[in-house]
Amino acid sequence: MNDLITLTAAELAAKISSGEVSSVEATRAHLDRIAEVDGAVHAFLATDEEVSLAAARDIDARRAAGEALGELAGVPLAVKDVLVTTDMPSTSGSKILEGYRSPFDATTVAKARAAGLVSIGKTNMDEFAMGSATENSAYGPTHNPWSLDRVPGGSGGGSAAAVAAFEAPLALGSDTGGSIRQPAALTGTVGAKPTYGGVSRYGAIALASSLDQVGPCARTVLDTALLHDVIAGHDRHDSTSLDFAWPSMAAAARGGVDPSSLKGLRVGVVKQLMIDGVQPGVKASFEQALALLTAQGAEIVEIDAPHFEYAVAAYYLILPSEASSNLAKYDSVRFGLRVAPEGGGTVESVMSATREAGLGAEVKRRIILGTYALSAGYYDAYYGSAQKVRTLIQRDFASAFAQVDVIASPTAPTTAWKLGEHGGDPMQDYLNDATTIPANLAGIPGLSLPIGTASEDGLPVGLQLMAPAFEDARLYRAGAAIERLIAERDGAPFWAQAPALTGKAGA
Repeated sequence: MNDLITLTAAELAAKISSGEVSSVEATRAHLDRIAEVDGAVHAFLATDEEVSLAAARDIDARRAAGEALGELAGVPLAVKDVLVTTDMPSTSGSKILEGYRSPFDATTVAKARAAGLVSIGKTNMDEFAMGSATENSAYGPTHNPWSLDRVPGGSGGGSAAAVAAFEAPLALGSDTGGSIRQPAALTGTVGAKPTYGGVSRYGAIALASSLDQVGPCARTVLDTALLHDVIAGHDRHDSTSLDFAWPSMAAAARGGVDPSSLKGLRVGVVKQLMIDGVQPGVKASFEQALALLTAQGAEIVEIDAPHFEYAVAAYYLILPSEASSNLAKYDSVRFGLRVAPEGGGTVESVMSATREAGLGAEVKRRIILGTYALSAGYYDAYYGSAQKVRTLIQRDFASAFAQVDVIASPTAPTTAWKLGEHGGDPMQDYLNDATTIPANLAGIPGLSLPIGTASEDGLPVGLQLMAPAFEDARLYRAGAAIERLIAERDGAPFWAQAPALTGKAGA
C-alpha cells in the first residue's frame, strides 16, 4: 500500500500543509487505492478522477499562492450518497434516483469544499438509509474490509468501509437510528452522531426528519473531531439548525489524549442497553474497556432507564411514518425515474408503476407501515403513542445525566454478520440498532470507537459513548482518552491492526 493512505487525516494534513506532500499526490494515492480494492469492497457508487484531481490541484495552487487554508485543506473526503452534490450523481442508494444530479451541494458538502477538503466519491448505502447492513442498496451490497463475506453495517456501510479499507481518511455519513455509529463498530472505525441540529441537514435526502443527523467518520477520534469542526454550525437553510457557539471538537480530543483526564469521570451503564442477545465476545470487550476506565479513576454507575426497552418499537413507528411522508415526493412527475404502463395510463398508474419499479422491498415495507400508522383512526394509537414514549425516553436520559457525565454501552450487540445471513428477516436488522436508537429519539450526541475484537471471530467491537445535548465535546475528550488506553494495551492504534481485506467477496 502507498504510505500516504495509511496516515491519519491529521498526519496527512500536516504533510500537505508543510509542502512535504501535495494534495494531488494524496488524492491520487487514494484514487489508486479505490481502483485497487473497491471491486471487492464496493464502498463507492460514484467517483470522478478528473473532478477530484482538479479540486486537489486548485488547493495546491492556492497554497502555493500563500492563501491561508483550513487545517484539513487538501485531504481527501468520501461522501455518503444521501448528501446531494453538484459534481457527482446523488441516488441515496435507490434506482428511483439513478443518475440524478443535484443543482446544489448539501450544506455539509459545501462547508467541506470551503475548508479545502477534496471529494473523491459518493459512498454506497442502504436505499434511502433504510437498513443496518448496506445489503438494501439498489446497487449491490458493500463488503466489510475486515472480512469480505461480512456486512459493514448500515445504512452508512459504504462510508465506514471506505475509511476502514484505506480508500479515504475521512467520510461524511448520516445517522437516523445508528447509521454512522453501528457501521463504525462493525468496521473498527470511529463515527459520531452530533447533537440534533448541531450539523445542518440541508441537502441530506430525508428519511425521518426528526431523527436524521449528518455526522463524521474516520479512523481516529481526533480525525473525526477535525471533520466535525468543519461541518458544525448554524445554517439558515435548515429550520432545525441550532444557533449555538460550538466549542472546538478537535481541541477537546487533543485535550483528552492523556488518559489521566478520565479520573473522576462518572460513566453510566444503562442496564436496559445490555440487551438479551449481546454476543459474549462483545460483552467481554465492553467489560474490559470499563475495567480500563476504572483503573484510570473513572466511576462506573449502573443506570435504570425503564423506557429504553420500548425504544425500538417507538422508533419503528416514528421513522416509517415520517418516511412515508418524505418519500411521497418520488411520484414520477417532478424528478427521478418515470415508468409508464404499456399503452400509457393515468398519473396514478404511472406513479404506481414508477414506485413499484424504482423502490426496493425494505423501502416499500416502511412506506406501507408508516402510511398505515398515520391513517385516520390509527394516528393517535400508533404515531401519537410512539411520540409519548419518545418523551419518556428523553426524561430517562435527563434523569441519567443528573447522575453521570457520559453513558457507555456496546455500540452494537454483535459483530459483523455474514452477507445474507439474516435471510431477509428485517427484525434481525432492526434489533441490531437497539443500543443506538435511544440517542436519536432524544436528539443527544453519540460517539462510537473501537475497543478490540471479539474472541469468537476476531471482528471489531465498538464502544458507544453518549452525552447530554450540546455536550459533543465531552464525548471527544473521553473518546480520545479511551482510544489512547486501547492503543497502549494493544501496542498499536486499533486501525493499524486491521487485516488487509481478508475473506471472499461476492457472497
